Parts: sequence; C-alpha cells; structure tokens
Amino acid sequence: MVGSCRSCGSCKQGFENYCPQMVLTYNSVDGDGTMTYGGYSDAVVVNQDFAVHFPESLPLDKGAPLLCAGITVYSPMKHFGLNEPGKHLGVVGLGGLGHVAVKFAKAFGMKVTEAMERLGADAFLVSSSMDQILAATGTMDGIINTVSATHPLMPLLILLKTHGKMIMVGAPEKPLEVPAFSLILGARLQRSSYLHSICENHAIGGMEDTQEMLDFAGKHGITADVEVIRMDYVNTAMERLARNDVRYRFVIDVANTLTPL
Repeated sequence: MVGSCRSCGSCKQGFENYCPQMVLTYNSVDGDGTMTYGGYSDAVVVNQDFAVHFPESLPLDKGAPLLCAGITVYSPMKHFGLNEPGKHLGVVGLGGLGHVAVKFAKAFGMKVTEAMERLGADAFLVSSSMDQILAATGTMDGIINTVSATHPLMPLLILLKTHGKMIMVGAPEKPLEVPAFSLILGARLQRSSYLHSICENHAIGGMEDTQEMLDFAGKHGITADVEVIRMDYVNTAMERLARNDVRYRFVIDVANTLTPL
C-alpha cells in the first residue's frame, strides 16, 4: 500500500492496512485521482510514512516478495502469538506464502510441520492421508493455511490443540465449509488474513509491522525463493503460473529489460 486516511481508528493504531481508504500499490486510485502502477511506474512519489528501509543484507530480487508474501504471513503470526519459540506450527500449502511462513517460523524457534527439508521444516504431513492426520491430532498450536483451492477444513482443524488457531491466507474462489461443531467442541479459533482480494480481514500488515518484518528478515537472512525474468517473458510467466510452475515467485527485472529511448 502507498496511502491511507491517517485519521481513522485503524490508522491511529498502526494498522493502516485496515483503513477503508487504503491506497494499494497497484491498480488503485491515489489521493490526487491518478492510478497507481507500482513497479510498472515511470516514477513513484509516496509519503515518507509509507516508505520502508530495506536492509543492506537483503538482495532486492529475493527480498522484494517479502513486501507481499512476507508481511502477509509475518503479521498474523505475530498478532496471534504464532511466533513463540517451542510452539508447533503447521503450514498448509508450500507456494509463495507457505515457503516464507516456514522460514519465519523456524527463525522464531518454532517446530514446523509440512514443508520441504531444505526449508528447515521438522516434519512433513500429507493432508490427504487420514492415517497421518489422526496420528497428528491435537499436536499443533497454530496453522497457516495458504491454499487457494477449495479444500476440506475438518482434517486440518483436528490437528489443532485446544484454543489453537488456523490463519487463512489463501483465497479459494468458492466458499469453504466450516464445521462449527468441531470448532465449539475443541475450542479452536479460525481467523482470516490477507485473502489476495479486496474483502480481506487482515490485509498484509501495517507499516510498523512491515518495517519490523524486513528488519527481522535481514537479521536472520530470510528471503523468498525467486526466479528472475525479463519483462518480455511476462506472458510466458503467467502461463507457467497458471500451471503452478514456479518455485516460488517470479520477479521482473525491469531495469535490465528497458531499452533507452
């Protein structure tokens, strides 16, 4: 985001991302009536309160996705207590959001289930295997659910301890069924985070959280796994993205693509 009203209750609490007048970096109407184009802009003018300091230790290509995927998982992990050493976190889906969530969780000192070994996870669980689900019942303090496809929630909810939390950061096109009885019996909490749409409940994070996230990532060497492409490869990249053929973020190298006039 590049702007907000600065006066509502959310803004005053440092949650500009909840502001009803939040101005998005891309495809949003700014205060002067112009459209925002983000990284496709010729130039960007932004209030200093919506600029962040990028740690010298973070490479720009691998660090840029943290401003979306990174803060999307970091903020709810922080505010729902899923950043405490020794707690057990499950990560559902290992795409752009999930792989960063694993890295943050390990840096927090948490035990992490479901990820590739190279990302530092402690265990891998196949969510379609009821035997594995039952064996892990009631073992997790929280779950970061990054899946954007329609999927059953019940097998995931039973993994949670009493008063456990599942944070939704994916964006399925169709409504998901929530088994209310299992939530009541197990005293489990479900929350929605950034849904990659306008009707989010926890969009990205406030500016203070974003700077904190970048500083933490710089200190612990947390970056996104990226594939750098040229601008003329964008259409092919979109086709590959539709096939889930990217690990895990495309980054457009605009500077080395442009031809001086």
